[in-house]
Amino acid sequence: PPGRRRQQRAAGPIQCSEGDGAAYNVARAAAVRWDAMEYDEKLARFRQAHLNPFNKEIGPRQHEQRASKEAPEVTSEEALPELPPGEPEFRCTERVMDLGLSEDHFSRPVGLFLASDIQQLRQAIEECKQAILELPEQSEKQKDAVVRLIHLRLKLQELKDPNEDEPNIRVLLEHRFYKEKGKSVKQTCDRCNTIIWGLIQTWYTCTGCYYRCHSKCLNLISKPCVRSKVSHQAEYELNICPETGLDSQDYRCAECRAPISLRGVPSEARQCDYTGQYYCTHCHWNDLAVIPARVVHNWDFEPRKVSRCSMRYLALMVSRPVLRLREINPLLFNYVEELVEIRKLRQDILLMKPYFITCREAMEARLLLQLQDRQHFVENDEMYSVQDLLDAHTGRLSCSLTETHTLFAKHIKLDCERCQAKGFVCELCREGDVLFPFDSHTSVCTDCSAVFHRDCYYDNSTTCPKCARLTLRKQSLFREPGPDVDA
Repeated sequence: PPGRRRQQRAAGPIQCSEGDGAAYNVARAAAVRWDAMEYDEKLARFRQAHLNPFNKEIGPRQHEQRASKEAPEVTSEEALPELPPGEPEFRCTERVMDLGLSEDHFSRPVGLFLASDIQQLRQAIEECKQAILELPEQSEKQKDAVVRLIHLRLKLQELKDPNEDEPNIRVLLEHRFYKEKGKSVKQTCDRCNTIIWGLIQTWYTCTGCYYRCHSKCLNLISKPCVRSKVSHQAEYELNICPETGLDSQDYRCAECRAPISLRGVPSEARQCDYTGQYYCTHCHWNDLAVIPARVVHNWDFEPRKVSRCSMRYLALMVSRPVLRLREINPLLFNYVEELVEIRKLRQDILLMKPYFITCREAMEARLLLQLQDRQHFVENDEMYSVQDLLDAHTGRLSCSLTETHTLFAKHIKLDCERCQAKGFVCELCREGDVLFPFDSHTSVCTDCSAVFHRDCYYDNSTTCPKCARLTLRKQSLFREPGPDVDA
């Protein structure tokens, strides 16, 4: 009991001789038990006098009533035992007691992380801002408060940006937007130039020009879809960087009309190497692209900086055959050997095409689908796309065309008997193997499409026996009238 402990304490420490080890051990054990009982007493008084800060359901009065019921009945003298004069008094204040730790674990953190509605989140954000201003500069607590503020704003954005209510398809300014399903992809909004957080934000992508933006930025878009321009006006700017000057744009962005300047005040002016115009930093991200005008005139494939709109336009136009090299720059074939070889292969493929159209086996094998990515190769030999010129520069186009040419020639000359029967015999020398118009040592008459040996054709002053025979036949039909005419 507390009274007995006070009597023992008043008697003073136990006296024992140095030689009596057993008595010394007994005294030491008693002292340890006394310290343990004293600690339990202090802990019980702390629990009775303080409210648990984590228990929000129990008020101070209810806590006192519960503590009075659970605590044993003691007298007023025994309620607060006296402490020895040398020991500091244990007092309980209204504030949270210091338990010997440097951090305050019982105070409410900056920002309400358990807030569930928009109003509570806004209140928590304001409190977090005020705490950041009051905390010391560059302190650890201020850095933690900034991190809490970021999390609170992201959670507020998540509540403002509902995912389920947004439609899957939106059509704006000829854009056809589809709501994206991937949440782990990190993209950049083309409208506000900020990161799209796929985990907590809804975003859309245009299936035509691949324009990406937040759902909240859809109604702010002012740029029409680039694919509509490609469909209506499929042609390139063939002048190399046609610059007209920043003053001709009234010192404004060529796309969004924002004020720009070469000195970067209020915004930096960036030139697009394709259009020659100047754009702001929101419309020009220093993207690199190959300029068609430089390729056609200078055979230059070095990427240059272009605006976002020009980059999308060039990306959509890269596979479209809209370049007629013979008209734009006919001297290019004199300096680029790859183009001469490619032109010869394309001419041979056009001569092989009639065999495949009339051959049942070739139609069943779908040999012409070998060029399904370059359909213009089986239509003409003049039109080129920028992708064709890029592949010709790297050497991939000539290799793939050579393989296709070999496959087609093998079918006509060796595999198919019907195609072999459509060959020609040189009518000038009447010797040699069966000739085909795509052979390298042959010449083809432009009028009747007859095939001859090249040497034989030029040795006979380019006279075609088949054309002469057809001319005589036509003349004989006009000279000899039929029986109906004489009557």
